[in-house]
Amino acid sequence: MRLTSMPTEFSEAIPIIQELAVAGYEAYFVGGSVRDVLLGKAINDVDIATSAYPKEVKSLFKRTVDVGIEHGTVLVLHEDQQYEITTFRTESQYQDFRRPDKVTFVRSLEEDLKRRDFTINALAMSEQGQIIDLFEGLKDIQEKCIRAVGQPSERFHEDALRMMRALRFSSQLDFLIEKNTLDAIKEHAALLQKISVERIYIELIKMMTSRQWKRGFRSFLETKCYEYCPNFSGRGKQLACFFQLKEETELSEPVFWVLLMHFFTLNAEKASSFLRDWKLSNHMIRLITHALAGLEFRLENSSNVDFLYQLGLEPLLVIEEVLALLGKPSSKQKVTDAYQALPIHSLQDLAVNGQAIMRVLDKKPGPWLGDLLKEIEQKVLHKELENSYEKIVNFIQECALI
Repeated sequence: MRLTSMPTEFSEAIPIIQELAVAGYEAYFVGGSVRDVLLGKAINDVDIATSAYPKEVKSLFKRTVDVGIEHGTVLVLHEDQQYEITTFRTESQYQDFRRPDKVTFVRSLEEDLKRRDFTINALAMSEQGQIIDLFEGLKDIQEKCIRAVGQPSERFHEDALRMMRALRFSSQLDFLIEKNTLDAIKEHAALLQKISVERIYIELIKMMTSRQWKRGFRSFLETKCYEYCPNFSGRGKQLACFFQLKEETELSEPVFWVLLMHFFTLNAEKASSFLRDWKLSNHMIRLITHALAGLEFRLENSSNVDFLYQLGLEPLLVIEEVLALLGKPSSKQKVTDAYQALPIHSLQDLAVNGQAIMRVLDKKPGPWLGDLLKEIEQKVLHKELENSYEKIVNFIQECALI
């Protein structure tokens, strides 16, 4: 097969391949970019594999960065683009199920491609657009099938994360996982215990934020990979609650975690500890726990001024998305309009601050100042006091006379 039209992302990189070819080396586009162009999807990073060894690559190009030279990867800076150039390689045993004990550079494209995870990712393309398919990757793309290259068990023992990658690709591409590959995931799911939480987290979120997340998630449960994820063990029934969601839609990451905490019946405090085990950022944990606490309120009550003000817009919108998925009345637009109509959105929005109040009253700071600011905040929020310097100062002076 040969591409009739070369996308810009590839054509811009052709000078790199030509430079390598002039020096007597083979070079091809490889990996996800080749797969994605065949699927008509947007191309992100363009990677190049070559028979040139890292030192040989570095000698050919003026601007390079050693991003992973021990594994054969050199970053080449070309005009305003950058490309990862990786030497053809084979790998030895994987004692830790994550990294090869030894990487050996080779001159053979076939040797390089046979170490890749799935047939759809084991494709190469020449600068002329000719597709090199040694493992029936084109057939699997046509049949929408995720199949391990060679023996699935070997691929998963090399890097156990490949099991989660199979589930993620199933969701992202809406492909089925081939039976032998799926059976091997079931058999070796426990190897995920060898993988860092951070790596599993990335694949889980990519899977759950894909449009066809239910496809990969169904296999996630069927293979029991969830049993070897932090705090998921024994919670298959609660995880299955995701299939009861009312709408077919993409989930954002915060919405996924809030739903998960809701199905696991965790309060905000327990959810915070749970999410720390998954190494989420502090911002994401705050967002999720605030939205979770707000969700419990919204399941029983309508929004009010104090609720809107205390939560803030970002958690409020997450809550409305979750409510819609749970089949409850919700409206992101109404909540947005109501929030934006608030006189203030934080204490900092008040027309006066603590320093101004102390000057007006000629008093030193103390507990009284916080109490007075809170009273002003509430009156402005509920439109009992106009948020203007003059009106608030008048109010403060009246209070001082009482």
